[in-house]
Amino acid sequence: MKALCWHGTEDVRVDTVPDPTVRDPRDVIVRITSTAICGSDLHIYDGFVATMESGDVLGHEPMGEVVEVGRDVKKLKKGDRVVVPFTISCGMCDFCRRGLFSLCDTSNPNAETARRLMGQSPAGLLGYSHMFGGFAGGQAEYLRVPFADVGPLRVPPGLDDDKALFLSDIFPTGYMAAENAEIEPGETVAVWGCGPVGQFAIQSAWMLGAGRVIAIDRVAERLRMARDRGRAETIDFGSDDVYDRLMEMTSGRGPDRCIDAVGTEAHGRGSADAVLDRAKSALYLGTDRPHVLREAIMCCRKGGTVSVPGVYIGFLDKVPFGAAMNKGLTLKTGQTHVPRYYDRLLKKIDVGEIDPSFVITHRLPLADGPAAYKLFRDKQDGCIKVVLRP
Repeated sequence: MKALCWHGTEDVRVDTVPDPTVRDPRDVIVRITSTAICGSDLHIYDGFVATMESGDVLGHEPMGEVVEVGRDVKKLKKGDRVVVPFTISCGMCDFCRRGLFSLCDTSNPNAETARRLMGQSPAGLLGYSHMFGGFAGGQAEYLRVPFADVGPLRVPPGLDDDKALFLSDIFPTGYMAAENAEIEPGETVAVWGCGPVGQFAIQSAWMLGAGRVIAIDRVAERLRMARDRGRAETIDFGSDDVYDRLMEMTSGRGPDRCIDAVGTEAHGRGSADAVLDRAKSALYLGTDRPHVLREAIMCCRKGGTVSVPGVYIGFLDKVPFGAAMNKGLTLKTGQTHVPRYYDRLLKKIDVGEIDPSFVITHRLPLADGPAAYKLFRDKQDGCIKVVLRP
């Protein structure tokens, strides 16, 4: 089959690789009909994710048709259309039973590698390095899905791919970010980053009762989408000082809830900390550029919450934890517990409260994947979200 494979920093290729097979009786094989490039895929593309190996199949936002079913699978059959979550969860461990699917205790076969780096291992992830299991991803013609009775969501008849696809990751991720922010009715929510996760965090903040949403970015197309589709007020960090503008907009109080939807590759605006971050990462003296996290902590009102759906890789420098402690902030983060949110978000799509396809700006064949990575990373041609069709 054809698949998008990683061969090094900024080196993604369309390779011919062996078709996946059922390795465990709880597996299914899915023929991919739609798959997307995620912002966290760009961390791999830019060389920030450790334990990648040349030839690894990328991608963790897939959906398609079940074409082969392991003998122990009870909930799916051949011909079912399914969305596949990026997290791999067994459904039986203590964490899965608590609904903490991204913390599954048993799905990562390389748990010891993750434990050495993080203290304990989270769940295995599709297409996201050998630290998270070395599982082949979904930017391919076919995908093996472990624990198929737990993760995949059967897509209702009549729901097209574009509306269902983002239940694999970014819609639940934006929603969990807003939920983690602990929004109370009428509060002001600031969202850093107007990429796809940020856009869904904006939408979700309204769903959870926000009275005001302020979106922060520097890309004109993203800010326009946040205003037009997200009804958000906006700050362009390329021309405004974010702290000063937020204080002005909130009468010196600061936003009640802050969401960092950027993560490890924050650009900043030339501030001293952002310049230092970029220099250290270029010289391999640092793993992350946490400018946004620092800014969110400094901007958040006393007693507020900072929610972090943005992916971070390793050890962060100069995070103002003293400010977080003395201001009494709550910090909440984590990979998304995708299956926890299926029912409520599918219902919102069904009743027309949201059409998740609004974020799609480019639909391309899988063969154009390498160019699509660069297009998305460099924000060319107004690119906000790419969907690939094998």
